[in-house]
Amino acid sequence: IFLDDTPQRIAELDLSLKSGDVTRFIRAAHSIKGSSANMGASLLRGVAERLEHHAKEHGLADVGAMLSELRAEWANAELAIRELIKT
Repeated sequence: IFLDDTPQRIAELDLSLKSGDVTRFIRAAHSIKGSSANMGASLLRGVAERLEHHAKEHGLADVGAMLSELRAEWANAELAIRELIKT
């Protein structure tokens, strides 16, 4: 579920950023934060948490760098999980 759902939540972050929907953005970041914590993907969880808090406090301004960081951490987490599944 994590491998299927997280890309959808990341797409939701992108869509909500484009539309200016702060509530939807916060909800998507929160979802990634929770599922990442459950999977033990602590770096991904940390970035999602920062995005969530930033959006709550400052809206969607200046989230581009954090979104890039989130994508990088997602790529790392996805690779690690897929490697675990192989074994």
